Amino acid sequence: MTTNQLIGAEVSLYTGKLRCYLKYKDIPFEEVVASQSVFCDVIIPRTGVRYIPIFITEDDQAIQDTTEIIDFLEKRYPEASVYPGTPKQNLVSLLLETYGDEWLVIPAMHYRWNKPENREFAIAEFGRTAAPEANREEQLAIGHHNAKPFAGALPRLGVVDELVPAIEKSYLNLLADLDRHFAEHNFLLGDRPCMGDFGLIGPLYAHLYRDPYSGRLMQECAPNVVAWVKRMIEPAPLSSHFPAGDFLANDAVPETLYPILQRMLSEQGPVLKQTMDQVGTWVGENPEVEIPRAIGKVSFTIESVSGSRLTFPYMQWMWQRCHDFYHGLQGEEKATVKTLLSNTTGLEDLLNYPIHCRVRRIENQLRIVR
Repeated sequence: MTTNQLIGAEVSLYTGKLRCYLKYKDIPFEEVVASQSVFCDVIIPRTGVRYIPIFITEDDQAIQDTTEIIDFLEKRYPEASVYPGTPKQNLVSLLLETYGDEWLVIPAMHYRWNKPENREFAIAEFGRTAAPEANREEQLAIGHHNAKPFAGALPRLGVVDELVPAIEKSYLNLLADLDRHFAEHNFLLGDRPCMGDFGLIGPLYAHLYRDPYSGRLMQECAPNVVAWVKRMIEPAPLSSHFPAGDFLANDAVPETLYPILQRMLSEQGPVLKQTMDQVGTWVGENPEVEIPRAIGKVSFTIESVSGSRLTFPYMQWMWQRCHDFYHGLQGEEKATVKTLLSNTTGLEDLLNYPIHCRVRRIENQLRIVR
């Protein structure tokens, strides 16, 4: 192998996140479609799991999980880091990556699988991805088969009929908040994308912009968000415009981000607390080190409507990054974060909520730290 490989799919939420990062950092790569044969011959043998994307480095290391891939590549390509070097901005960036990666999957999956036009589009995409050499009829049959686990996952995510109006209302309000922000700023924290931008671009591009029904909705309701999506998916590579754009001066966090952070805290915050509690309970009841992808149920509220979904311990793994960064701050740096905490109801309480038992990723599996 002479170059890096991104193995994924255009229709994949997390592939979109990683592709945008690679293009922004101007990291050379070849994109390989995750067809059925590639899953059997490369993805499963190299990672032991069936998830995309995976990244194979030019020296033949196979890495799975977009956050771990980006962290690995940041060490190799440190220029114009996507991690702000100041406390408030970096904490906001980590929070919004957790929000995009782990919570916006709810509207992303709803619009893809509950809107007939989007569903038909996605099924065709699944078929073309899995079997690029097959004829259209064969691709559609394969697409229908491969789409079943994804469409069937909606109740596990909390996407049920009685919650659909609230999910759509929340998403449209989020779009309005983001549109106001991107009317004033190119990216979340200034003129350079941060990890929060890459967390948001996954659902907002691969599902909500690219799928036809939700794409038109975004065009109509949030043209500034559309402009941001285009900046993210086709960035000017770093090599063409040194010096790179920068984050806002003086560790500033735009006022336009506070409604977005507040939405995260009100919807996802209680789920994070319940997840940490349930991981702690599970550890007390199970001798195993490897923890399942789901271990119970949590309750949540969106736009004053309550529902339930499965408990995903991986969300705690993402949250630990926010928690650890905050608790690693000392002295004056920690004091500067107080203005962020005072402007966001519930953030300080969430950051200080106890993690009963930590989790970590080892060989692409989530494991308990005893």
